[in-house]
Amino acid sequence: MLTKNPSKKRKQVHLLCMDEMVPKDHLLRDIERSIDFSFIYDLVEEKYSLDKGRPSLDPVMLIKLPLIQYMYAVKSMRQTIKEIEVNVAYRWFLGLDMHDKVPHFGTFSKNYTRRFKGTDLFEQIFKKILEECIRCGFVDTNTLYVDATHIKAHANKKKNIKDEVIDEALFYEEELKKEIEEDRKSNGKKPLKEKKNVKKKLKTISKIDKESGLFHKGEHKQVFAYTAQTACDKNGWIIDYTIHPGNEHDSRTFIDLYRKIKKKDPKSIVLDAGYKTPAIAKLLIEDNITPIFPYKRPMTKKGFFKKHEYVYDEYYDIYICPNNKTLKYSTTNRDGYREYKSDKRKCINCPYLQKCTHSKNHTKLILRHIWEKYINICEDIRHTRGIKEIYKKRKETIERIFGSAKENHSMRYTNQIGKGPMNMKVGLTYVCMNLKKLAKMKRKRGLLAPISNPFLQILPYISKLQINLQ
Repeated sequence: MLTKNPSKKRKQVHLLCMDEMVPKDHLLRDIERSIDFSFIYDLVEEKYSLDKGRPSLDPVMLIKLPLIQYMYAVKSMRQTIKEIEVNVAYRWFLGLDMHDKVPHFGTFSKNYTRRFKGTDLFEQIFKKILEECIRCGFVDTNTLYVDATHIKAHANKKKNIKDEVIDEALFYEEELKKEIEEDRKSNGKKPLKEKKNVKKKLKTISKIDKESGLFHKGEHKQVFAYTAQTACDKNGWIIDYTIHPGNEHDSRTFIDLYRKIKKKDPKSIVLDAGYKTPAIAKLLIEDNITPIFPYKRPMTKKGFFKKHEYVYDEYYDIYICPNNKTLKYSTTNRDGYREYKSDKRKCINCPYLQKCTHSKNHTKLILRHIWEKYINICEDIRHTRGIKEIYKKRKETIERIFGSAKENHSMRYTNQIGKGPMNMKVGLTYVCMNLKKLAKMKRKRGLLAPISNPFLQILPYISKLQINLQ
């Protein structure tokens, strides 16, 4: 039978409660019951005047605006405000009724510039949410998974300039320098001369977002981007993060994140091959943290002997080549590598010369880092029973986090400019992801706060009204 929906229902007048219009199992309702957002008042109290100026917007509502944007992957704050105007659940989450005016889309950006810019407010919010997750016993920091992902910056790659810049010093530079000098001294070598001129590198800098970095995506594509270094536990809870230009290598930016997650007292840290350097291996092992690295393919040209085919004799401090000839210690260079060279008189008639070296003087050179022993320890750990299964969980933890963030929370690219706004975007995105997980786990375990019935609050007034009418 044909049924028609009469349009006169649009003009019907109803007595409704905002709380009753939001489904009982709505995500925002579960989030509101999972965490008390009143802690935000304490974080922003110093940024507001108590007795001067016009009354401000509720700070909690102000923070919830971008939370809605990142939670539901809305492209911009302008579009978020349009969605809030017609979405009852969004209004309920912000504490607005059907007649309240929704803030202007520029309100949050103005408040960010005037109050929140240059502060750690959003990191503090992230930590407060994480503390609740830890308090509930959901987080396990014994094993942490660390990786980085690139986020496309809001910058045209064609609008750039070339400029010479000085690279920041490596976190282990001073310690490495001391050990190089000791190693050279023990081998009868003179100290290295101090560098007179600081080396500068020619880098491509964006005219639009100078704090981003030019990231080579594949062989041909280049984009300005940021890198989000992230750590999570085995259950997928995001533990901490840092933001860096997209052209900085993971092994350089790792130290900033490590200083944060070290406070969580992890027993082991799982990293990919990009972090497998002697300095990082030494740092973790000396801090009594088990580093878990994957197998890293030797960077050797096709048709040549691999480095592991040259056997290192620790007692005599020499390398033995596949033809049973020795490569003796020559020197220790500025980068911390000990150089071992072969005797060119013996190599010139070697049957394996073409598979060994193509140098003009027929001398084979092998480099061995002075911290190579830490890499060897990592290789022993890699072959330990059970380690392979732990490393395989990367795809279920950190890689899944990046996939969800980019696919469901618009973290594939950004319309923010500058490292500060990027730190806010990534921080609030991770807040949303932890909040969703927290709400789900609390619902599953029956830990959500009970839903209050708003009609119970007005029952006394209804009773009085009935008595007066009688």
